[in-house]
Amino acid sequence: MSGVRHFLLALQFFTRIPVTGRLAQWVGYSPAMLRASAAHFPAVGWVVGAAGALALAGASALWPPLVAAVLCTVVTVLLTGAFHEDGLADVADGLGGASTRERALEIMKDSRIGAFGAIALVLALGLKFALLAALVAQGAFTACAALLAAHVLSRLAPIALMRALPYVGGDGGKAKPMADAVSGASVGVAVLWSLPAAALLLLGFGPAPGLAALLAAALAALAMLRLLRRRLGGFTGDGLGATQQLSELAIYLALAARL
Repeated sequence: MSGVRHFLLALQFFTRIPVTGRLAQWVGYSPAMLRASAAHFPAVGWVVGAAGALALAGASALWPPLVAAVLCTVVTVLLTGAFHEDGLADVADGLGGASTRERALEIMKDSRIGAFGAIALVLALGLKFALLAALVAQGAFTACAALLAAHVLSRLAPIALMRALPYVGGDGGKAKPMADAVSGASVGVAVLWSLPAAALLLLGFGPAPGLAALLAAALAALAMLRLLRRRLGGFTGDGLGATQQLSELAIYLALAARL
């Protein structure tokens, strides 16, 4: 039952889905539990991705592809409270607006959005709309499968960063309870959650496009790992959110490419 409690804790922490009342009391909370819940980040992706896929399927039957892409993104953003998008904006502000590690971390803790963050959000959302619309044009099932798989697999990428890098976000950071490296067992559980999504890509799109999407997600995660290691010396909660967003976009880019 501990796995169920950890999953519900991850769902509570990373989405706006309410886990309240007696259920919340049963789930409980501790920093160690939240750290263990990292194993279920991809499971949260199944929930968010499924909601987005349903919205995309329904909207694509009524409106043009671009409208459907925007509406399904609205659903996923509402479900997560723009948690990961906020991380992307903060990382863009911090790394774009500062040359030193200390100043970058200070900027990233500021709740106000700056020019680099705003530009990053506009470009990321615009690219996501365009790519999802292109996938919808190939077929609603194709787009829904891509959306679902991308939300799951992109949430595996931050776990790799947590495993490989130390936490540098400070005591007030969003990911402070996860400051200690995730265990190998947690990584294994996260991989198990992600395997069906990888199979969905390989079977739904074919071996070549599916492998290209998996490779693109891995390269995006590796690029973020190297960037955060070089500029900050470790990861922050914002860095994890930015990694999820870039890995998700990388999957869409690979699947929408004219190969």
